[in-house]
Amino acid sequence: MAKRFAGFRRISLRPLVSKSPRSVAGQVLVFQVALVVLLVACGVFALALQSKRDTTAEAVRRSIAVAQTFAHSPGVLAALQAPDPSKILQPLTEAGRKAAGVDFIVVMDTKGIRYTHPLPSRIGKRFVGNIGPSLAGKVYTESVHGPLGHEVQATVPIENPDGKVVGLVSAGLKVKNVTLQVWRQLPIILGAGAGALVVATGGTALVGRRLRRQTHSLAPDEMTRMYDHHDAVLHSVREGVLIVADDGRLLLANDEARRLLELPPDVEGQQVSELSSLDPETVALLDSGREAIDEVHFAGERLLAVNQRPLERDGGPRGTVVTLRDSTELQALTGRAEIARERLKLLYDAGLGIGTTLDVLRTADELARVPVPRFADFVTVDLADAVLRGEEPAPTATDIRRTAVCGIRDDHPLYEKGRLIDFLPSTPQARGFGSGRSELVTDLSTATGWHAQDPERTKRIIDYGIHSLIAAPIQARGVILGMANFWRSKEHEPFDEEELSLAEELVARAAVSIDNARRYSREHALAVTLQRSLLPRALPEQSAVDVGYRYLPAQSGVSGDWFDVIPLPGSRVALVVGDVVGHGLHAAATMGRLRTAVHNFSTLDLPPDELLSHLDDLVGRIDLDEAGTESPTGVLGATCLYAIYDPVTRRCVMARAGHLTPALVHPDGTVTFADVPTGPPLGLGGMPFQNAELDLAEGTQLVLYTDGLIEDRRRDLDVGMEMLRAALAGHPDRPPEDSCQAVLDELLPGRPKDDVALLIARTCGLPSDRVADWDVPFDPAAVAGMRDAVSQKLDEWGLSELGFSMELVLSELITNAIRYGSEPLHVRLIHDRTLICEVADGSSTSPHLRYAATMDEGGRGLFLVSQITERWGTRYTPQGKVIWAEQALPDADEGPGLSLAEAEALFPDEEAADPGAPA
Repeated sequence: MAKRFAGFRRISLRPLVSKSPRSVAGQVLVFQVALVVLLVACGVFALALQSKRDTTAEAVRRSIAVAQTFAHSPGVLAALQAPDPSKILQPLTEAGRKAAGVDFIVVMDTKGIRYTHPLPSRIGKRFVGNIGPSLAGKVYTESVHGPLGHEVQATVPIENPDGKVVGLVSAGLKVKNVTLQVWRQLPIILGAGAGALVVATGGTALVGRRLRRQTHSLAPDEMTRMYDHHDAVLHSVREGVLIVADDGRLLLANDEARRLLELPPDVEGQQVSELSSLDPETVALLDSGREAIDEVHFAGERLLAVNQRPLERDGGPRGTVVTLRDSTELQALTGRAEIARERLKLLYDAGLGIGTTLDVLRTADELARVPVPRFADFVTVDLADAVLRGEEPAPTATDIRRTAVCGIRDDHPLYEKGRLIDFLPSTPQARGFGSGRSELVTDLSTATGWHAQDPERTKRIIDYGIHSLIAAPIQARGVILGMANFWRSKEHEPFDEEELSLAEELVARAAVSIDNARRYSREHALAVTLQRSLLPRALPEQSAVDVGYRYLPAQSGVSGDWFDVIPLPGSRVALVVGDVVGHGLHAAATMGRLRTAVHNFSTLDLPPDELLSHLDDLVGRIDLDEAGTESPTGVLGATCLYAIYDPVTRRCVMARAGHLTPALVHPDGTVTFADVPTGPPLGLGGMPFQNAELDLAEGTQLVLYTDGLIEDRRRDLDVGMEMLRAALAGHPDRPPEDSCQAVLDELLPGRPKDDVALLIARTCGLPSDRVADWDVPFDPAAVAGMRDAVSQKLDEWGLSELGFSMELVLSELITNAIRYGSEPLHVRLIHDRTLICEVADGSSTSPHLRYAATMDEGGRGLFLVSQITERWGTRYTPQGKVIWAEQALPDADEGPGLSLAEAEALFPDEEAADPGAPA
């Protein structure tokens, strides 16, 4: 309206009035030109007078200065005392006159007789002028008619050192020369006056042009008529118009503005802040002077659309023009449009805020939070208990668990979060769950079926002020997962049919996210179950190392990291850590296959490099097998580190296939990284693996880990390894479990983005008095001596009960080695958790257990060993092979000790056990 009003002011009124030759602009222009000419003429006259005055004053000042200068010049007093002063002074005065630009310099005695003069004929005659003041010691100026004509002169005294006036000096100019200086300045003055006249006339013309444009070249009577029309239009329009001055005074209010705002008749001139009939917000807007566009303000029962703009008057008073429009009916339509816009905004926010994660509980909580308080005062989400486990829900509303609750207050009487609810068939929730259609209850106080669920609680809900409910089924892919309940209290009106459609659309958008989260939970639970079944649940008992371990799954779920501790014959232990690239069921299943393969290969007691070679072949075969199936990938990548530690020799042999090198925490607290040759990841083939042998002091901690511990997008691998070094250093006596936790706290303060496996093993050494070994001659007669030696050692260890069985096992193994093996022959006895007997020879021929028939003369030796001992087996060394057997100690829960009678009962017809030849 303000723009339209400003446009109205610019409307040309020429069609409404007749054009007058004597416009207001023309009259003003003539008057201004005459005034400018008069002012310029007066200025030129004043400048001329001022110039003459200034020139005369300058002549007087110059005359005084020249006379005083000459009077005080050196030699003037001496010249006055000379016999002929004129002869000396006349040249000096002429030279000084020309140099100073004066017309004369006259030197005279105290009686006024001239010594010098520009006209030599005037020398010796009396000076024309008053010399009395100068004889009294004063400087005297005057205008006289002298020998040169009309003159302006200054007379000053000449004093001797005693202050007595001994002569006079007069200097001056002719008046015509002074006037000539004035006439020389007159062209400049006239030129400046003419320039001022031109500039002033041009400025007047511009002002007249602007005035003519603003008044449209109207005459006074025409302008009167124009403002009459303006006033008529201003007070007849159906929009209120206000003009407010910069100081807050109301300058103008038309009739419509008075009606809309109910203003008194004498309102013009009053301060806006003093108008009690105006709304405070309206007063604040009018006082502020800021620009406003279609702001809605109240005026009694009316809604006014207010526009305010600053006045655009050039040089005029500052203020604002305000237009008012009654928009009460339009506002009702706008309100409905605003409701629709808010609903669309709610659905948009729901699309962004619901389903941000694949977590059922989190998604249900997001569904409960988004509509509060814009749509409902309270929202509860009830899901079938089976959905929370990732399973398919039952077809009835039983076993429904309240999963999320959100509201404008926390003291509500609704069922609390986590409660398991069995909704009665008469409740809106049960009806909606069974039919798949939303239920609208506009008045809960009259809903008898809902009251039957829990009369005491429903009464508290009604007393609390909750009066309306929408129960919408959460349905996705034809399956009803639960119910979303929207509650309103006394702060809002009851729900209506339109809002029921909004609730259904809101829940439909969330249902897909909840179902996706349910399916993910099911898959995740399967993967977690699989992975937990594949990872070691408890580490085996062994004496070689003290072990601490940690496994942390990644944010994305289960994956293919694994670790293992595998006891080996001879009190040795194998430490394994590996990593399969990827996450999910495929990675976990592949990890399980590799872990099982490592266990199987370890039973063969292979060295680390050979075991990794077999494992590399296995991965290659897995890739080939899956290449011809629908499986998109085989083993995308796998790494492994395998180490064997022997507590007897305190030596560790290890090899790695693309895995990170282990860290060693030495007994003095220093940390180094083992120098283990790098092998290619599993499945690539082509490159052999290499062993590294390390002599480890007792108490050394061997730290094995996967790349998730030290690698991160925010830091380099070297930085991660240095952080690991810092976390381990300086704590040689810290238990492995504490070291694991300290490393995780230092390197992974939050949940890792990649899965992490960490295994820390502190080495233990078997005391030398628990190990006995002998070099045995390659002669059957040496068996008897070894029996005696073993019997004595067992007596020292307090294991006399095992003497007979161990002598029998040792006899069989030594006899077997002598008969089928080769030199050298060595026997070692180890007292650990079990009693271990090892017989080593230089042959690589492996004995086999076979079952001898009744009439066979031999073939029962290894069968006897297997019956007497818990375990037995063969391992190969670079020098040959070792046949070992373990027998439980007497205090063990199960110890198959064998007496002589029992042995004779097993083999009544055989004098000695026959070592098993190939079956």
